[in-house]
Amino acid sequence: MSTDRQTNHPVIAFVDDDERASDLFTRYARTEGLTVHGFQSVRSAQQWLEENAVDLVITDLKMPDMNGLEFLEWLRGQWPELPVILITGYSTIDNAIQALRLGASDFVKKPYDPESLVELVHRLLGGAQEPAPALVDGERAMLGSSPAIEAVYRIIDKIRDVRINVMIEGESGSGKELAARATHERSDFAQTPYIVIDCGALTDTLLENELFGHEKGAFTGANTAKPGLLEVASGGTVFLDEIGNISDAMQVKLLRVVQEQEITRVGGVKTIPIDVRFIVASNRNLAEMVKAGEFRHDLYHRLNVVRLQMPPLRERREDIPVLAQHFLEEFARRFHRPAERLSEKTRQAILDYSWPGNVRELKNTIERAVALSDSEEIDLELAGEDTAAPATGMDTGGTAIDADHPTLEELERRYIEKTLEYAQGNRERTASILGINKSTLWRKLQNYEKK
Repeated sequence: MSTDRQTNHPVIAFVDDDERASDLFTRYARTEGLTVHGFQSVRSAQQWLEENAVDLVITDLKMPDMNGLEFLEWLRGQWPELPVILITGYSTIDNAIQALRLGASDFVKKPYDPESLVELVHRLLGGAQEPAPALVDGERAMLGSSPAIEAVYRIIDKIRDVRINVMIEGESGSGKELAARATHERSDFAQTPYIVIDCGALTDTLLENELFGHEKGAFTGANTAKPGLLEVASGGTVFLDEIGNISDAMQVKLLRVVQEQEITRVGGVKTIPIDVRFIVASNRNLAEMVKAGEFRHDLYHRLNVVRLQMPPLRERREDIPVLAQHFLEEFARRFHRPAERLSEKTRQAILDYSWPGNVRELKNTIERAVALSDSEEIDLELAGEDTAAPATGMDTGGTAIDADHPTLEELERRYIEKTLEYAQGNRERTASILGINKSTLWRKLQNYEKK
């Protein structure tokens, strides 16, 4: 296996003309023991590869100078055994079959999760032919068999053969994105594009550009025309997360798109027809926002054709042990820990705790406990100050407290500060763990500093 001389890590060539995608994957892969060299064109990658050895290549299918299939053929001619992963936002089953016929090791559709892609890289480099036996990935499906989750699945299955707009509501961390993905992947249209857009993370200008694209010369730096994600996703599904955060002006533009199924690129005059099914989600009550005049009633009703209400984890406690055990096994494999089970005290503790951060908080709690353990039986106290301990007996430092004294604001502050410490000060990672926008985290931290 080739390794980086300084880091002794496996070396990956990542080829994608989207520099942001390359940077995101490179940063995450570095934390998982991989050295990544990013390239924005196939030609530059080829020149580098002729002089340097790598363990694996990841390439986008749609590239400006040479498409991913042509690049794959070139790689196979040079290094027949080199693992290659193709990524595309223009995915069809025909492309997948053609890529596999040409010798691709695997095929990943956009949008992809960097964590899952890194897991795939490790699996291919480890020589495994199939993923290790496990329950369905906790980031890709809702686990559990409680009546509340079964009710959600029944609705999803009833609409699997119709392209109908869906609205998903629920608390932060309750699994809204998982429900959206399940709605798409369990449908008869699962092979069509599926694109996720976080409305809460983008300004109006950036969101409009992402959704609608732009024409050449539309603004400074727009040197070429760029199709928007709605255009790319035509024929498939677009998931608009945290739609309650978009402005009045963007609501008007989105209403026209939903009604007319056509878009106009920024700086353009020509309308472009699209065919998109919308799934939207919010941790705010959109019906209440409509009553308060904060969300357009006509857009609400256009999107709220089928409504899914994601139950918080505290309302499906029978799923907690199953989820906890799944996460324990997942992180034991990833971190190479001997962890096999939770202690009886811990099992009772996680059932007693209210889990305000829902499934996301449970997952992160188990992740920390496993990472810091060195035994087969896991006790959440092993995670020390990072553990989100039961509210009825332990604080985040593992010491007894009187649960009646701290205010909700103080408990929130403690949890945010402990999460920030766990993330080693990385605010982007902290916001992701907490399930909030970076701007929201920044405002809260600013408020704490003033007090």
